[in-house]
Amino acid sequence: MAVDKSIFDPTTLAKYGRLSLIARNVVAGFLSGVHKSPYKGFSVEFAEHRQYYPGDEIRHIDWRAFGKTDRYYIKEHEEETNLHAHLLVDASGSMAYHGKSISKFQYAQYLAASLAYLMLHQRDGVGLVVHDHQLRTMLPPRSTSKQLMQILQTLEKTKPGGETRLAPIWDRLAGQLRGRGMLLIFSDCFDQVNQLIHALRHLRHRRHEILLFHILAPEEIEFPFKQRTQFRHLEIADTFRLVDPGSVRAEYLKNFGTFCRTLRMQAANLQIDYHPMRTDEPVDRALGVYLMKRLAQRA
Repeated sequence: MAVDKSIFDPTTLAKYGRLSLIARNVVAGFLSGVHKSPYKGFSVEFAEHRQYYPGDEIRHIDWRAFGKTDRYYIKEHEEETNLHAHLLVDASGSMAYHGKSISKFQYAQYLAASLAYLMLHQRDGVGLVVHDHQLRTMLPPRSTSKQLMQILQTLEKTKPGGETRLAPIWDRLAGQLRGRGMLLIFSDCFDQVNQLIHALRHLRHRRHEILLFHILAPEEIEFPFKQRTQFRHLEIADTFRLVDPGSVRAEYLKNFGTFCRTLRMQAANLQIDYHPMRTDEPVDRALGVYLMKRLAQRA
């Protein structure tokens, strides 16, 4: 089946309006193109099957799948699932920023919704944590079909707002999230980098695997402004500043570059998978990142 590339474009996704349709279209489109990508061994039915390995019981082979593919697959059952994942979505005020593309929070919604859809399709347990400077929602991981709708409805109802205090929340979550699992964090990471690293270290100390999706708008990365521009503070009401971009561009880009490099390097030191994401690039990239991680675990 041909892949409709337009469904991966975040600006096109916005027209659908509902996260359930967005997630379904992104995942279905992604899986239809998997056979052309590096993610070998997955198909639209991969949630229910895994490749046969010597030592597996022959009685678990799915002979119907063998007839279609000429390959041996083991049909997995729900009780065989052992991954518990939490989606940590930053809903602080800074995530409301958007330039010419969708807002960072909308992009986080699309990423989290699509990955929830994909993981639950694999029968993994998925939970959701939404926060700004305090916890707003905390859904424990489950692998039921109802869990998907709860996650999507929660994401859809959430509006970004409130101050950014990521580090204290992540630090607190390290003591609350029980059992070893995978954490997928969706945030612009606008906090003191040393405090962020301390909180991430605490989460890693709890033996969680972490995928950090650093969500940024192109304007934040490139600072393309040329004329005098009025900037509005997204976390403090009625706070504006008129700025001459030319006078601050070099210093801004230097500081921003240092921040991102430090975050990347420190995350690598903690064996955290750091992935910068621009709000003008395809959502399906995050699905590929996740699948590569799962493939590495199963290798």
